[in-house]
Amino acid sequence: MIEVSALRRRYGGSGRDGYEAVRGVDFSVGQGEIFALLGTNGAGKTSTVEVLEGLAAPSAGEVRVLGRDPFKERAQVRPHTGIMLQEAGFSNDLTVAETARMWAGCTGRPAPISEVLGTVRLNERADVRVKQLSGGERRRLDLALALTTRPRVLFLDEPTTGMDPQARQDTWQVVRRLREDGVTILLTTHYLEEAEALADRLAIMHRGRITVMGTPAEVMAAHPARIRFRLPEGLDPAWLPLPGPVDVFDGNVEAQTGNLQQSLTDLLLWAREAGVELPGLDARSASLEQVFLAMAEEAA
Repeated sequence: MIEVSALRRRYGGSGRDGYEAVRGVDFSVGQGEIFALLGTNGAGKTSTVEVLEGLAAPSAGEVRVLGRDPFKERAQVRPHTGIMLQEAGFSNDLTVAETARMWAGCTGRPAPISEVLGTVRLNERADVRVKQLSGGERRRLDLALALTTRPRVLFLDEPTTGMDPQARQDTWQVVRRLREDGVTILLTTHYLEEAEALADRLAIMHRGRITVMGTPAEVMAAHPARIRFRLPEGLDPAWLPLPGPVDVFDGNVEAQTGNLQQSLTDLLLWAREAGVELPGLDARSASLEQVFLAMAEEAA
């Protein structure tokens, strides 16, 4: 559904005055797949997505959405895509329903307004002016408009910014249902738990290149798990059956391991035999946030 090959995007001229924001990116997204594109500010995510959306032409390389060039063949691609930008630029004086009707009037074969507003739970706010909506409600209206085209490919750029936890969970459920219906979704987000919860696969960009790609589990498995607890009084950290270097700070012990189950089993068996209690014991696999921060540190 989406194919990207050797994509480059440059701003300005070819000399020192120019800047290459995307430096040879390759990936593909299958039907009914949620693909998350992550990265720090300035990594090249938005520059990449704008090319996929048909808003800009690539400087080099090739991009296909639904088998077509989204820039040169925009008229054929756009009716089958939905786009949720970071900011939509609504008219503050229109109501939610009026905004949806205006958008539907610019769309061929639009979905019923009540259907798209109901999907994002905005039917009860249909007569409220946009300027009276909260930030989270505006994002839900953004999503409703993106669904007006009944898209086969949906681009979501920071879809839950400004939402409270319940609204974020509701939006995740909408996204999952769309995937079940066969919609292909490309997601950009700064909420790493969002990518971890939703994405079938993800890629992390840095300085215009993809540095890692795979399923969330594959990406996190490449980084060590962590075991942490408070050091019992009088216990020498050297006695602990933990792998690798053991860090002790402010009375807390932290160790990293490539085999969490084995290391935790060894620790608990030792603690039982020694009659030692491990206060505040916490053991967990690497999180996507941990992977992201580790990559940022390596880059720095």
